[in-house]
Amino acid sequence: MSDQGKQVAKVVALVAGGAVIGAGLGLLFAPQSGAETRRDISRYTKKTQLQATRWSRAIQSGVTEAMERGRAAYSRHREAKLAVEAA
Repeated sequence: MSDQGKQVAKVVALVAGGAVIGAGLGLLFAPQSGAETRRDISRYTKKTQLQATRWSRAIQSGVTEAMERGRAAYSRHREAKLAVEAA
């Protein structure tokens, strides 16, 4: 992994850690009942799961597209090389 990739991974980990800590503190100081808090957590979890699924599909689509473009470029390069060798 490149240095830039490592830096991005560190930032993502720090943001995720901060989100978890913030959520925990929010639960401790929440001005509502436990049932309301559990309901809110359940809703938030479902929304987050849906968003993660959407992001996953978008990333998968992008990777698939990049792979297809790479294969097409390789095929064009290979065909051009074979044509030059045959000439």
